[in-house]
Amino acid sequence: MHHLQGKAEFVSLSLLTEFYGEKFVQLLKHQAHARQITQYDANNTYQYVINREDVQLGWLAKAIADEGGTVPESPAQFLDVGGDNAALFRNDAGEAELFITRWRTRVEAMDNARHRAMLLIILGETREQQRFFEQALAGRVDLLGRRSSAGAPAAGDVLPARWIE
Repeated sequence: MHHLQGKAEFVSLSLLTEFYGEKFVQLLKHQAHARQITQYDANNTYQYVINREDVQLGWLAKAIADEGGTVPESPAQFLDVGGDNAALFRNDAGEAELFITRWRTRVEAMDNARHRAMLLIILGETREQQRFFEQALAGRVDLLGRRSSAGAPAAGDVLPARWIE
């Protein structure tokens, strides 16, 4: 029995590590896209997505450590080849859908209930992100809520980098 438990723990650690790596790459892409998306509402949505992914990676890192593993090395910084806002939204929505499709069955088959629940939450949040990107692609500006000013988009653009003195 102990031999089977060890194998299950290895499978869980392997899956968590692989999942972490893919989620980290998504974070890097979203950070790059946020530097290109200057419309305030859309950029604010990217900031929200990036924040959630950072939290998710923290959960994953803790689960990996609990299983006796270490977080994978950070991949090379993602270099975006560019594209207009619509291409970025379309790409991010499509990648979210592929991520969910690729992982759903594997996650649901996990033996560790705590890790399975955590990963299902992350997949659910990834679905929410997919909807944000699809709504942004459709031209929606009320991605994170409605304004009291009759839904008018925010005026101005964000800068691609923070002001640092």
